[in-house]
Amino acid sequence: MQFKEKKAIYIQIADKITDNILSKRWKEEERIPSVREMAVDMEVNPNTIARTYGYLQEQQIINNKRGIGYFVASNAIGLAVETKRQDFIKNELPVFFKSLEVLGMDLGTIEPLYKEYLTKADQGVKNENK
Repeated sequence: MQFKEKKAIYIQIADKITDNILSKRWKEEERIPSVREMAVDMEVNPNTIARTYGYLQEQQIINNKRGIGYFVASNAIGLAVETKRQDFIKNELPVFFKSLEVLGMDLGTIEPLYKEYLTKADQGVKNENK
Protein backbone atom coordinates (compact mmCIF):
# COMPACT_ATOMS: atom_id res chain seq x y z
CA MET A 1 0.00 0.00 0.00
CA GLN A 2 1.30 3.45 -0.90
CA PHE A 3 0.91 5.87 1.99
CA LYS A 4 0.32 9.61 1.70
CA GLU A 5 2.31 12.04 3.81
CA LYS A 6 -0.62 14.26 4.77
CA LYS A 7 -2.55 11.61 6.68
CA ALA A 8 -1.49 9.35 9.55
CA ILE A 9 -0.66 5.83 8.37
CA TYR A 10 -2.98 4.18 10.88
CA ILE A 11 -5.88 6.29 9.56
CA GLN A 12 -5.03 5.35 5.96
CA ILE A 13 -5.04 1.68 6.93
CA ALA A 14 -8.35 2.17 8.76
CA ASP A 15 -9.75 3.72 5.57
CA LYS A 16 -8.63 0.67 3.58
CA ILE A 17 -10.21 -1.69 6.09
CA THR A 18 -13.41 0.37 6.01
CA ASP A 19 -13.39 0.19 2.21
CA ASN A 20 -13.04 -3.60 2.43
CA ILE A 21 -16.08 -3.69 4.68
CA LEU A 22 -18.12 -1.35 2.48
CA SER A 23 -17.25 -3.35 -0.65
CA LYS A 24 -18.30 -6.47 1.28
CA ARG A 25 -14.88 -8.07 0.86
CA TRP A 26 -15.17 -8.57 4.62
CA LYS A 27 -18.71 -9.25 5.77
CA GLU A 28 -20.28 -8.27 9.06
CA GLU A 29 -19.34 -10.63 11.93
CA GLU A 30 -16.52 -12.12 9.82
CA ARG A 31 -13.03 -12.50 11.29
CA ILE A 32 -10.42 -10.13 9.90
CA PRO A 33 -6.64 -10.70 9.79
CA SER A 34 -4.77 -10.64 13.08
CA VAL A 35 -2.56 -7.69 13.99
CA ARG A 36 0.54 -9.61 12.87
CA GLU A 37 -1.04 -10.85 9.65
CA MET A 38 -2.21 -7.36 8.73
CA ALA A 39 1.19 -5.84 9.63
CA VAL A 40 2.93 -8.26 7.26
CA ASP A 41 0.36 -7.62 4.53
CA MET A 42 0.60 -3.81 4.88
CA GLU A 43 4.37 -3.87 5.48
CA VAL A 44 4.10 -1.80 8.66
CA ASN A 45 4.97 -2.23 12.31
CA PRO A 46 2.43 -4.34 14.28
CA ASN A 47 2.03 -1.38 16.68
CA THR A 48 0.61 0.65 13.77
CA ILE A 49 -1.99 -2.05 13.12
CA ALA A 50 -2.78 -2.29 16.83
CA ARG A 51 -3.41 1.47 16.78
CA THR A 52 -5.57 1.08 13.65
CA TYR A 53 -7.62 -1.68 15.24
CA GLY A 54 -8.01 0.37 18.42
CA TYR A 55 -9.25 3.32 16.36
CA LEU A 56 -11.76 1.13 14.50
CA GLN A 57 -12.93 -0.40 17.79
CA GLU A 58 -13.56 3.10 19.18
CA GLN A 59 -15.78 3.71 16.14
CA GLN A 60 -17.43 0.32 16.77
CA ILE A 61 -16.64 -0.83 13.22
CA ILE A 62 -14.70 -3.85 14.47
CA ASN A 63 -14.64 -5.68 17.77
CA ASN A 64 -12.23 -7.98 19.56
CA LYS A 65 -13.32 -11.36 20.80
CA ARG A 66 -10.66 -12.05 23.36
CA GLY A 67 -8.51 -15.03 22.46
CA ILE A 68 -10.25 -15.48 19.09
CA GLY A 69 -9.41 -12.34 17.12
CA TYR A 70 -10.90 -9.25 15.55
CA PHE A 71 -14.25 -9.29 13.78
CA VAL A 72 -16.28 -6.90 11.65
CA ALA A 73 -19.07 -5.53 13.84
CA SER A 74 -22.66 -6.53 13.10
CA ASN A 75 -23.59 -2.93 12.22
CA ALA A 76 -20.26 -1.99 10.64
CA ILE A 77 -21.58 -0.98 7.22
CA GLY A 78 -23.92 1.68 8.59
CA LEU A 79 -21.24 3.02 10.93
CA ALA A 80 -18.61 2.99 8.19
CA VAL A 81 -20.87 4.88 5.79
CA GLU A 82 -21.61 7.51 8.43
CA THR A 83 -17.93 7.85 9.36
CA LYS A 84 -16.93 8.25 5.70
CA ARG A 85 -19.79 10.71 5.13
CA GLN A 86 -18.68 12.90 8.02
CA ASP A 87 -15.05 12.76 6.86
CA PHE A 88 -16.12 13.77 3.35
CA ILE A 89 -18.20 16.69 4.63
CA LYS A 90 -15.45 17.89 6.94
CA ASN A 91 -12.37 17.38 4.76
CA GLU A 92 -13.21 16.99 1.08
CA LEU A 93 -16.27 19.15 0.51
CA PRO A 94 -14.56 22.43 1.56
CA VAL A 95 -11.79 21.75 -0.99
CA PHE A 96 -14.40 20.98 -3.65
CA PHE A 97 -16.35 24.17 -2.85
CA LYS A 98 -13.16 26.24 -2.96
CA SER A 99 -12.34 24.77 -6.39
CA LEU A 100 -15.82 25.67 -7.64
CA GLU A 101 -15.37 29.22 -6.40
CA VAL A 102 -11.90 29.63 -7.93
CA LEU A 103 -13.10 28.25 -11.28
CA GLY A 104 -16.21 30.43 -11.31
CA MET A 105 -18.52 27.42 -11.24
CA ASP A 106 -21.63 26.72 -9.23
CA LEU A 107 -23.69 23.66 -8.32
CA GLY A 108 -25.90 24.26 -11.36
CA THR A 109 -22.86 23.62 -13.55
CA ILE A 110 -21.99 20.46 -11.65
CA GLU A 111 -25.45 18.90 -11.48
CA PRO A 112 -25.67 17.77 -15.15
CA LEU A 113 -22.12 16.41 -14.92
CA TYR A 114 -23.05 14.46 -11.81
CA LYS A 115 -26.17 13.07 -13.50
CA GLU A 116 -24.02 12.01 -16.49
CA TYR A 117 -21.60 10.30 -14.11
CA LEU A 118 -24.45 8.40 -12.42
CA THR A 119 -25.80 7.28 -15.79
CA LYS A 120 -22.38 5.98 -16.85
CA ALA A 121 -21.85 4.31 -13.48
CA ASP A 122 -25.27 2.65 -13.73
CA GLN A 123 -24.46 1.41 -17.23
CA GLY A 124 -21.15 0.05 -15.97
CA VAL A 125 -22.93 -1.94 -13.28
CA LYS A 126 -25.40 -3.30 -15.82
CA ASN A 127 -22.52 -4.35 -18.11
CA GLU A 128 -20.77 -6.12 -15.19
CA ASN A 129 -23.92 -8.12 -14.45
CA LYS A 130 -24.18 -9.50 -18.00
